[in-house]
Amino acid sequence: MLRGFFLRLLPSLLKKKMRFPPIGFLRPSSIPFIASLVVLFLGCLTSNISLCLPIVPSSLETLPVDGHFSFQGIEHAARDFGNQYQFLPRAVLHPKSVSDIATTIKHVWQMGPGSELTVAARGHGHSLQGQAQAHQGVVINMESLQGTEMQFHTGNFPYVDVSGGELWINVLHESLKYGLAPKSWTDYLHLTVGGTLSNAGISGQAFRHGPQISNVHRLEVVTGIDLWKELGAGKGEAINCSKKKNGDLFHSVLGGLGQFGIITRARISLEPAPKMVKWIRVLYSDFSTFTRDQEYLISAENTFDYIEGFAIINRTGLLNNWRSSFNPQDPVQASQFKSDGKILFCLELTKNFNPENTHINQEVESLLSQLSYIPSTLFLSEVPYIDFLDRVHVSEVKLRSKGLWEVPHPWLNLLVPKSQIHHFAAEVFGKILKDSSNGPILIYPVNKSKWDNRTSAVIPEEDIFYLVAFLSSAVPSSKGTDGLEYILSQNKKILDFCKTARLGVKQYLPHYTTQEEWRAHFGPHWEVFAQRKSAYDPLAILAPGHRIFQKATPFL
Repeated sequence: MLRGFFLRLLPSLLKKKMRFPPIGFLRPSSIPFIASLVVLFLGCLTSNISLCLPIVPSSLETLPVDGHFSFQGIEHAARDFGNQYQFLPRAVLHPKSVSDIATTIKHVWQMGPGSELTVAARGHGHSLQGQAQAHQGVVINMESLQGTEMQFHTGNFPYVDVSGGELWINVLHESLKYGLAPKSWTDYLHLTVGGTLSNAGISGQAFRHGPQISNVHRLEVVTGIDLWKELGAGKGEAINCSKKKNGDLFHSVLGGLGQFGIITRARISLEPAPKMVKWIRVLYSDFSTFTRDQEYLISAENTFDYIEGFAIINRTGLLNNWRSSFNPQDPVQASQFKSDGKILFCLELTKNFNPENTHINQEVESLLSQLSYIPSTLFLSEVPYIDFLDRVHVSEVKLRSKGLWEVPHPWLNLLVPKSQIHHFAAEVFGKILKDSSNGPILIYPVNKSKWDNRTSAVIPEEDIFYLVAFLSSAVPSSKGTDGLEYILSQNKKILDFCKTARLGVKQYLPHYTTQEEWRAHFGPHWEVFAQRKSAYDPLAILAPGHRIFQKATPFL
């Protein structure tokens, strides 16, 4: 009886603090709560009760799947790239088939609302705040589905069918064998297809092609409820959906944060791939000039193929140690340039080409002649297309070798309306972050017209908006300006300013801890989002790590 009492008591205690206790993210305000758990834990030792090791339902152990469940040594499923939260699951499923995923979710559904078991799909582990974790639930290792063969169609409108657990870098390698490549990317390619499509997938091509969710023809999805009769799937199978077939499910899942179903397969639009790119960086000391040029480029008919930008805060000797792979057009002038510790803004561009194009240099020069950058800061590089797309992985390898990759990453990604970007920059770069930053700060505009407003992705209500991404890394155990608590406090100042100034900013890769905050995030779209949850995952089995819905509680 005592064992059962504690097991029933623990979930209610855990819900007092953000519903799920972050094992690896301890703040002073959490200490009394954690102390009470320690008391419970010590009591368990004397009563032979384990609250630390999750209790495995015997039904999971006997569930017929082609793959297998792991119940021990699953601590990796309680970690992610953000390195801020750790939610230990009860089990990890390593599926060999889509049927394994459908069988598991159906089993949890049949356990009913009385069970607190939930399910989270985990790709390559690059969530930031535990979004792909499931406290005391089941984590599905989507990379186990990578073995599924990619199927290419190379006609007038080429595409590829890929597993939701496939990495984008693998999709690129296979596509290039056919002289093709996806149209829209993220800056980092070692992410799963299902993972980025559950968010949006944004990079410097989004101004032209839209995010990755705008470049999908079809999905295969396992929902949180058996809808095979209603939506025409075979019994026990995943559901196929597209704009024309089961369109509501298709648009719900895209940018849906995993709330409505697990993407097990996707049909991705392709285009002819170039062999090379001209990779260009130029600097600006004036923010208005920087944004004016960016907005001109994303609106021009003849323009670059990739357009991003970033802020450079308080760097000295900038051009001497900026990028060894880049060469200044005028080395003498470049060596004389001094940033004097000012905030500078870098415009990063590429132009795709094939070796037989003998006019590429003139094309680039013509495009650059329309811009107002600091003349002595034109840096040029020429690299293979695949090397440019996989550029971040090079940095990852270096950081891993120094033990600097698996550190806390308190990233903050914001979508800022064009009309507010100067107000935003004046406060953030002029006051909050004027002295230092702890990682890259990306700033670049995208066109809303390239987004589909039927998807679940939340964006500002303006024709042009900016992605501003603070990609900070924290030094473990540091109490200074490079420590986690300081960076989080800076992030909070930025968010508080956006809210107080009513800038209409939306979080990308959003993180909130209460449903009230989520309602504010979705704004007028909340009701549709909640209705979709009721339709496709009425018990709130899926993606509990976002903390949007609590299992078996009313949504509307």
